[in-house]
This record gives sequence, structure tokens and C-alpha cells, in this order.
Amino acid sequence: MDKNVSIYWIRQDLRLHDNPALKAAVNNGAIVPIYILDDINSGEHKLGSASRIWLHHSLEKLNKQFKNKLHFFNADPLKIISEICETEKINKVFWNRVYEPWSIQRDKKIKETLNLKGIETNSFNGSLLWEPWEVLKNDGTPYRVFTPYYRRGCLNAVGPRIPTKAPQKIQYYEFQKIKSLDIESLNLLPTHNWKNKIIKKWNVGEKAAEQRLEEFISFELNGYKEGRNFPNKKNVSRLSPHLHWGEISPNTIWHKISNLQHLEINNFEDTDTFLSEMGWREFSYYLLFYFPDLPRKNLQKKFDNFSWDNNSLFLKAWKSGLTGYPIIDAGMRELWSTGYMHNRLRMIVGSFLVKNLLLHWHEGEKWFWDCLVDADLASNSAGWQWIAGCGADAAPYFRIFNPITQGLRFDPNGDYTRRYIPEISMLPNKFLFNPWDAPNEVLKESNIKLGETYPKPIVDIKISRAKALSTFAKLKIS
Repeated sequence: MDKNVSIYWIRQDLRLHDNPALKAAVNNGAIVPIYILDDINSGEHKLGSASRIWLHHSLEKLNKQFKNKLHFFNADPLKIISEICETEKINKVFWNRVYEPWSIQRDKKIKETLNLKGIETNSFNGSLLWEPWEVLKNDGTPYRVFTPYYRRGCLNAVGPRIPTKAPQKIQYYEFQKIKSLDIESLNLLPTHNWKNKIIKKWNVGEKAAEQRLEEFISFELNGYKEGRNFPNKKNVSRLSPHLHWGEISPNTIWHKISNLQHLEINNFEDTDTFLSEMGWREFSYYLLFYFPDLPRKNLQKKFDNFSWDNNSLFLKAWKSGLTGYPIIDAGMRELWSTGYMHNRLRMIVGSFLVKNLLLHWHEGEKWFWDCLVDADLASNSAGWQWIAGCGADAAPYFRIFNPITQGLRFDPNGDYTRRYIPEISMLPNKFLFNPWDAPNEVLKESNIKLGETYPKPIVDIKISRAKALSTFAKLKIS
């Protein structure tokens, strides 16, 4: 075997541009690009349904970019890579690092095993602006509060690397003995037609990610600081699934936006706010790296004694968007129909689940994990811990979003809510977020029968808030 043949192992880096591992592998010589679906090592965090839908279509696009030379497997990566290297006499493997705790353990084992066999492994940072170990406090310990982490730590560290271009020419090595699968054989797509409803809302792949960034910069970045809070406005990037799957690198986005700041093309506050949102993504990965139990254990241990309720009917109503609180139900229905939810709504529905229904944040984390196309273990876990008040730099426990005032404030014309809850669309704005207060004649004119065409509230907002505050107050403040 020619020593200049290597495996390029694709994980969450479904792109050609600004791809350090791909660049190094191509510079080394011919490559065998492989993707391995790993439902073995991932355990309880194997990919959710919406993630699998996105992944299927993104891999299709990437395979075309690789001239249909991408090989697919569904097994333990250690077994597959070892077998390829042994059978095809390949002695180099390249990959970009991933940061889920189970992935780190798996990759460490793979690296140690391959190295003992004389197979060279090369890993790179292709998905973060700063490696977690590059940003520490002066005493060498990790930050636990976002602002000093980002402003004092990240922005004073070595800046994110300049993005690189896609390889001009890729030389492929053809397997002599190994048999791989095709994309369909990975069985990523669920059998129900939910997959069709979700994917038609999105353009998937590297080219789509680059287009989305350009559209955001041209039409939606201006006014981002304030507009991002209003779900009916377009001042959101919707880049999160592209970022999660590595269809575009954070470095590409960072430098595009940073250059606008320097050129004073856009409002500085808008660009600074957007970059800080990218900082939150980094912070989530940072927390997951230093606190690998983040997806399941409270960072603030006093919350271990919290007495959660276990009401399956409440949970079902929340998942289905049938709580009787229109802004909550609109957010949950957006999630189910698009695989996405506006960030303001993620906070509102999360607060309602945890602090009004007193259901464990784990329930929300698991539902988001299955339903979001941008389901990301770091961001999902850190976000839910923040909402619940038990995480790093968390929202205080007494901060409980009122779904009525949140609706009035952030969807003042009701356009977002009416889009996802058409059965109450005829209600006047005055009663849109509290239909139970509408006089009978208004309900009748709006073709609404509370409890039939639209549910009555499953909890009283004032009583549930008081109960939550009482329960939170019982926690021992350490």
C-alpha cells in the first residue's frame, strides 16, 4: 500500500471549506472519506429523530461534493477503522475533534488502539473558535460565569484562526476488499411522514449554509440586538443546525461578522451581540468539557433536593402544544412542525415546563433532543440548566416567565401565535394570550369553545408560580 493514503473520518464536519482534517489528509495524499453512524458508544445520547433527518440529507449533499466517493458504515468506529486499516493496509487516519463526553472517551480509545498498531492518528479543531483548555482563569481553573469567560477569557486569547479554502483537487483511493453501505442503508429517516414536513422548511448542506450566512448579513443582521427577541421578525440567523453539523465553520461566521465591525458596515451593537451569541455556544461546549455530567447532573448541587412533580398528562399537553397558554403552544407547535424553535420561545416554554408545571428539566432536554434539527448536547444541556436555575450563570430561580405578558411583549400583533394556533386566530389581540378572559360573545364570534376547540389552561399561572417559588425556597442555599 502507498504510504500516502489515509482515512478521513467525517463526524460533525460536513463541509469542504475551512476543514482542517480534510485539508491535512488531502495534503498527505489520496483519501478514503468515511462516515460511521455510531449508535453504540453514544448510549442514551444517540441521535434524535430530527437530527437523523437533517443528517441524511446533509450526507447526500456531501457525498455529491465528494463525487460519490463517500463510504458509509453503521457500527463501532473502532472496529470499522481497525478493519479498514488492516485490510487495505492504510496507516494514517485524520479527523476533526468532537466534544461530547462519550465521543472523547471513544476517540481516546481509538487513538490508543491504532497507535499501538503503528497507525498514525491526527485530530484537529474544526468546530470551535477556542479549545476549552485555551481559556482558563489566572489560577488555571475553568470559568463558570459567561461574561468573564467571554470578555476576559476568549476575547483576550489568541483569536479564531482564519478560514481556509476547500481543497482544489482531491485524490481518492478505492477500496480493494472492504464493502461499505449506501446512505439508505443507514436507515436514518423515520418511517412516519414527519420527515417530509420538517425537511421542506430547510435548505441543507454546505452551499445552503453559506447562502444562509450571506442572507443573514444582508437582510437580517441590522437590528439583530433587539429584533432577535421577536419570533415574528427575521432578525435571527437560523445557522444553528448548519453549525452543529459543521456545514459551515464557526471561524467562517466569526470572521465574516467581525470584518463588518471593522468596516463599520453594520451597527456595532448588532454585530457585537451576534458574536456574543457565538460566545454562548462556545461556553456551552466549555461547560460540557469541564463538567461532563452536564446533561444529567445539576451544576448547582442544591437542586438535587428539588421535589419535581411527575404529571404525565401535563408533560403530554406541553409536548403537544395543548397547555391552554397560546404563546407556549405556539412555540411547541413550531418545534413539531419545523424541527426548530425561536430562542425567545425556548426560554418561555422551558420556564413554563420547569417552573409552572414543576416537571424536571430532563424531560424538556429529552424532547428537544429528539425534535430539534439543531439538537446539540452542549447547548441543549447548558440551556436547560440555565432555564431551571441549576446551571452555570443560570437564570435565578425566582425568574419565572409569565406566558401572557411574554406573548403581549414579544408577539404584540399576534402574527407568530396565530400562525401556529389557527383555531384561535380570530381572537382580538386583547384576548389572544388569555382567551379564558374573553367574554362569551367574543369567543362565539371567534368560533372558539374553550375545552373543545382549544384547551382551557392546564394550570393557573398565579397559583403555579406561587407553588414554584415556595418549592424553590425550600432548597438549602449553600
